[in-house]
Amino acid sequence: MRVGVPKEIKNSEYRVGLVPGSVREYVANGHEVLIETSAGVGIKVSDADYEAAGAKIAPDAKTVFANSDMIVKVKEPQPNEWAQLREGQILYTYLHLAPDAKQARGLMESGVTAVAYETVTDPRGGLPLLAPMSEVAGRLSIQAAAYALTAHQGGRGLLMGGVPGVLPAKVLVIGGGVVGTHAARMAVGLGADVTILDRSLRRMAELDELFQGRAKTRYSTFEALDEEIESADVVVGAVLIPGASAPKLVTREMLKGMKEGAVLVDVAIDQGGCFETSKATTHEDPTYVVDDVLHYCVANMPGAVPLTSSHALNNATLGFGLMLANKGLDALRENESLRNGLNIHNGQVTYKAVAEALGVDFVPAIEALG
Repeated sequence: MRVGVPKEIKNSEYRVGLVPGSVREYVANGHEVLIETSAGVGIKVSDADYEAAGAKIAPDAKTVFANSDMIVKVKEPQPNEWAQLREGQILYTYLHLAPDAKQARGLMESGVTAVAYETVTDPRGGLPLLAPMSEVAGRLSIQAAAYALTAHQGGRGLLMGGVPGVLPAKVLVIGGGVVGTHAARMAVGLGADVTILDRSLRRMAELDELFQGRAKTRYSTFEALDEEIESADVVVGAVLIPGASAPKLVTREMLKGMKEGAVLVDVAIDQGGCFETSKATTHEDPTYVVDDVLHYCVANMPGAVPLTSSHALNNATLGFGLMLANKGLDALRENESLRNGLNIHNGQVTYKAVAEALGVDFVPAIEALG
């Protein structure tokens, strides 16, 4: 199979779908890899590095899309990219289709087989291809919040960890999954006063054991959320319903009770955001203010650290990617975990939560594959 890697074109996106080490694995499995020129510049990898790994260099994205059986990317295809996809081609990347009807329609019309990293599962029901970027985003959320809290950024003028005699910032993390856990770890490491809201008693017990009292857990109810929001200096939205739009947990009304200059970081923005006032921003212009509360809603947070992110992502995606390259659609028929990543095939939506969010018919993946 010919595997193509175009250069990412989303705003401030410097990651790359395949690093040279992964290229070597595809080549060793008998596949041809076509890399768009300069695709690796964001991670300090040259065309010569890719050629040394066995790849061929394409002069532009058009050549990659036109001559590849499978496209491996990082972020969802942009309009001029999905227009180049075609029936019989496999797209393997993050998609986040639930809040993005335009992209979903574009992929459906193209006839492509679209496999989304964020819904591929492991045998325990985890999300192994989403996890590494969730780890990065969770950690970055606290870096972003600490910077946004400074006075010249419009924040409250607080040092996250305080100093002797001065209280640290209060950080509320909504959701105790991968993002929330890594956000809490970073905040605890900086000396912040951290509370994690979750609705799983088992998960809260695990978090209590992990943090040994350095972070508090609280069962998430409307009352608990109201109380914690009012006292928080930083709120990190870290909720996830696999494949579906994020629930709007923090309303516009709640902002009125928050401290002036408090910071909201919405890590769920790829799935539409979990704050009612969230709208996607970029690394070039990451924040905006609503009711005196600073919002940080960058839709590709891990893109700020592309060297770390690209390698972490490749570590997770390589195995399933090789399955697809080696067996094509049979890999989806034979492997349930990989099949759970199938979101669109031959114009049909094959992931239930996406179909429900978009208001279109759902066709089970195994049925669509035939």
